[in-house]
Amino acid sequence: MFATTPLRVVAVSAGLGQPSSTRLLADRLAAATRERLAAEQDRHVEVHVIELRDLAVDIANHLVSGFPSAGLREAIDAVTEADALIAVTPVFTASYSGLFKSFFDLIDHTALTGKPVVIAATGGTARHSLVLEHALRPLFAYLRAITVPTSVYAASEDWGSSGDEYTEGLPSRIRRAGGELASAVLGRTVSEASRAPGLDDGEDAVVPFEQQLADLRLD
Repeated sequence: MFATTPLRVVAVSAGLGQPSSTRLLADRLAAATRERLAAEQDRHVEVHVIELRDLAVDIANHLVSGFPSAGLREAIDAVTEADALIAVTPVFTASYSGLFKSFFDLIDHTALTGKPVVIAATGGTARHSLVLEHALRPLFAYLRAITVPTSVYAASEDWGSSGDEYTEGLPSRIRRAGGELASAVLGRTVSEASRAPGLDDGEDAVVPFEQQLADLRLD
């Protein structure tokens, strides 16, 4: 029997096109997270995807006037009240997009404290993958969120690729990131996600979620 309060997974997509590879990556990360959460506990899991392209004018108006529209306020509340957050941006000039940054500029810098987050990005070439580490991870560190160890970058050639014996394919990285996010929501160590059946172990050192949260509170 499900508990009355559902777990809320919110994915923010800053893709501009329709269809959008950024939105597709957000959907797949959300699905992987929901699947793991549904398998490991008895609460209903709700997934909500926010398309920033639909809020672009409202975001610009809020930056100027200081007053959000009803739709933008709903989006901000959804992000700050989520149990888990997935943030996906296209890469523009070797960083996150202006639309992505403008939206998170509207969120109070303490509103995401302790919230588990998966960061992800899309781009035309794998050479831009470091945007996750030099731009997105510092942004969410400033917002005091807890980013899980696995970040996901999808270049054009990654779609439809399953990898080889030397590299992980995109589907494997998505499942691993979703598993880590689910484990963080459930208060477990994120390393449990990598060891779960069907997921590939990564080589990165994994810091327990509880330790990340403790370190954050020491700041």
